[in-house]
Amino acid sequence: MTLFLADLTIIAHALFIVFVILGGLFVLKWPKVMWLHIPCAIYGALIEFFGWICPLTYLENYLRHMANADTYQTSFVQQYLLPIIYPTGLTTDIQLILGSLVILVNSVIYFFVWKIRINN
Repeated sequence: MTLFLADLTIIAHALFIVFVILGGLFVLKWPKVMWLHIPCAIYGALIEFFGWICPLTYLENYLRHMANADTYQTSFVQQYLLPIIYPTGLTTDIQLILGSLVILVNSVIYFFVWKIRINN
């Protein structure tokens, strides 16, 4: 059961990353989501800018340890997403680019949200 919870944590982590990057699209349909999305997007960008490790990584490691399964010492992105998306290791420059992309993508989305709301 504990290993299952660790896997659920991975899924939740992946969904959180998608929400950080593209959650502004939900605001087009449900404007109140903005109040949840903006802090998440800021937090996601800050994780990249400062090289922090998300608390979900610690939770997954704890659950894996409790299940006597392998743990890892790096972040979720480095362990699961980096090998798929990037052929080499995560550098500070790449993290700065990723954080900037979170801000840029969401700024563009929120610009369109703002334009749609003004025109209605």
